[in-house]
Amino acid sequence: MEHESIRRKCTITILETARKLLSDASFLASHRKRPKDFTRQCKLPFTVVMLLILQKSLKSLQVRLHEFLTEWATAGHAGASATAGAMTHARAKLLPSAFVELNQKAVVDNFFGPEHAPALQLWRGHRLLGIDSSLVRLPCSPELFKQFGEVQCSNQHGKHDRYPQGRISVLYDLLNRIGIEGHMVDSTQGETELAQKHWPQVRASDVTITDRGFAGYRWFAQSSQHGHFICRCSAGSFPVVQELVARDEAGVSVSVTLHAPADQVTELKRSNLPLDLTVRFISVRLSSGELEVLATSLLDAEAYPTDCFAAVYWSRWGIETFYGRLKGRLDLENFSGETVAAVEQDFQAMLFVSNLESVVSAPVQAQLSQFRTTQRKQPIQVNRSVSLHALKYHIIRLLASEVPLEEVLRQLEQWLIHNPVSVRQNRKTVRRKTSAFRSYHFHRRVRKIVF
Repeated sequence: MEHESIRRKCTITILETARKLLSDASFLASHRKRPKDFTRQCKLPFTVVMLLILQKSLKSLQVRLHEFLTEWATAGHAGASATAGAMTHARAKLLPSAFVELNQKAVVDNFFGPEHAPALQLWRGHRLLGIDSSLVRLPCSPELFKQFGEVQCSNQHGKHDRYPQGRISVLYDLLNRIGIEGHMVDSTQGETELAQKHWPQVRASDVTITDRGFAGYRWFAQSSQHGHFICRCSAGSFPVVQELVARDEAGVSVSVTLHAPADQVTELKRSNLPLDLTVRFISVRLSSGELEVLATSLLDAEAYPTDCFAAVYWSRWGIETFYGRLKGRLDLENFSGETVAAVEQDFQAMLFVSNLESVVSAPVQAQLSQFRTTQRKQPIQVNRSVSLHALKYHIIRLLASEVPLEEVLRQLEQWLIHNPVSVRQNRKTVRRKTSAFRSYHFHRRVRKIVF
């Protein structure tokens, strides 16, 4: 009960901070393109533009504007009609950095502040941070082709298609479901290079968890300078890994001193990174029967027993489901604009919305975890489809109204409590490999989502 009370207070603090920022003149001044932008009394002021992007919809922009401005007037604000063209011009005045600061100051600073610390979910006193990247399809516009380049795909009949493609990277708290920060670049940039931009946000006590694409001496050396790491290794990455794979025995822990590859010594010296590094390698057996080897800087076998690493590495799957939620439930790849600024606004806005959903639904999930009935054989959890829709539906009341936050949250929580989803454990679905052409065709011409 104490933790639930702390979570609720943290949620209210986050929403109050967001409300203050959206109405703060200095916040507006910091994130407009030109000093004269958003200075006149216009139909689409700064706050309205921010909320419209946060409430990203697949409906016609004109229909969405009509619905939103009607709700805006109902909430007691000055309302007027506006055209889709007016929205296009208004969002061009807004810098994507507005959503970055909104996420940092409202969510990250408060959620990981000292007042909320007792309610944080930790693993043996550490935050578990997942780092990974994902490719995103962008709208076909000359500006985006120029900025991000193009990717071509074809089917068995020789039909070709092309589209711009970006790469996004997020530093994600796996246990608390919070995206600490995100970056978007062109898809030709490597994920390891992009991941280095996250280091300023990593604390010395954090444990970063990465997949085998990151396994390498330089990444281990950098990670050890910014905290601790756990990284899955490919079968042929290091001699010790090859030996453990050939041994085919789970639960083996070996600490080895690695030496910097000769072709990296000069660069490592320039970066003040160590040329020798002690790393612990642990073999784990997956449910499929496959043997995997993990590398970690957590060398103390008493504090971090070998048998705990399989479960902690499994938590890395949280960042995969996060990207699934970002592209699926929040439909990131149906961008609401065709400029570089627009796609960056959408990405940073959806990162904030996902975090807001995690914060708002946390107290409800705590209740549902303790709730069992004779009608339900499985445990239940928050239905993320319902929670995200409810969050968008109430975005004005949450972030730009005089309605007490306790009242809005109470209504949201009742909605979520009465619409849970069952957790059916040990269910497995065969992952089918889909061609790039078929996937792009489905994304562009078949898939329909409504909000």
